[in-house]
Amino acid sequence: MPRSVHCIKLDKDAEGLDFTPYPGALGQRIFENVCKEAWQQWLALQTMLINEQHLSPMNPEHRKYLEEQMEAHFFGEGSDQPAGYVPPEKG
Repeated sequence: MPRSVHCIKLDKDAEGLDFTPYPGALGQRIFENVCKEAWQQWLALQTMLINEQHLSPMNPEHRKYLEEQMEAHFFGEGSDQPAGYVPPEKG
């Protein structure tokens, strides 16, 4: 039976992640408070940030930036958006 969480990002009860997706305290907070759907949205946004800003996950400064964006995306005011990005309309 899948585990359920009240997703902090989507503000609804939904299926939780199967495992901690990131190391440390941030990963644990995400595991406890983020649903699979919101995590997939983050992965898509992270991919756009990496591509648009020419980031390398091997670069410690770039990893730190992405971690800060992940925390802001889920627990803050929201992450940076790629230049010219217009989110899809809800409807």
